[in-house]
Amino acid sequence: MSVHTPPFDAELLAYLRRHSRAEHPLLAQIRRETAGHRMGKMAIAPEQAEMLVWLARLIGARRYLEIGVFTGYSSTAVALALPEDAQLDCCDINVSFTEHARRYWQAAGIEHKIRLHLQPALITLEQLLAAGAGESYDLAFIDADKEPTPQYYERCLQLVRRGGIIAIDNILLGGRVARPLQSDSPPAVAVLQQFNADLALDERVLPITLPLGDGLTLLQKL
Repeated sequence: MSVHTPPFDAELLAYLRRHSRAEHPLLAQIRRETAGHRMGKMAIAPEQAEMLVWLARLIGARRYLEIGVFTGYSSTAVALALPEDAQLDCCDINVSFTEHARRYWQAAGIEHKIRLHLQPALITLEQLLAAGAGESYDLAFIDADKEPTPQYYERCLQLVRRGGIIAIDNILLGGRVARPLQSDSPPAVAVLQQFNADLALDERVLPITLPLGDGLTLLQKL
């Protein structure tokens, strides 16, 4: 019986990836090209994208909301898995990053499923709510700047249907959330420490945090 999760060093991670479902060739291309990007560390891990795809298929998702597109790995993975009549609303503010994403969407033949919103995500979320999109999304993924995470979460909670799922990346901040605050700690550390503590008491959702990537929290709306 295991009482803790073993550390996933490079060797064990490589083993798991070898024995997992083969990565789509286009996703592998995105990952290779993004690895050479100066901000490449912002990309999600392949197993995180696989978890999103698995969840989307499990709940029969047709509407997906993403906050933080970067070069398009997660949005491409989900769009490839969703049916032809699916709709993905993807939020970002960086034209340069999302130009890469658009290129991959076109190459994958999935661009028709995706609406890209190039403005601060909180504005887009408020617009979606004002347009009557409340409780209409099956799955939401938050992977953007960390300080507004509580605000992103509250909006997503209004936009996702009952039984739907909200996924939040980088919830561990490289382990910094588990350590006492320092005078030079980025503001996001205190924000996520409080956010994580609050989630455990939030009766609106059923939460679980998985040790995937930098911590992936999954919340089912009750």
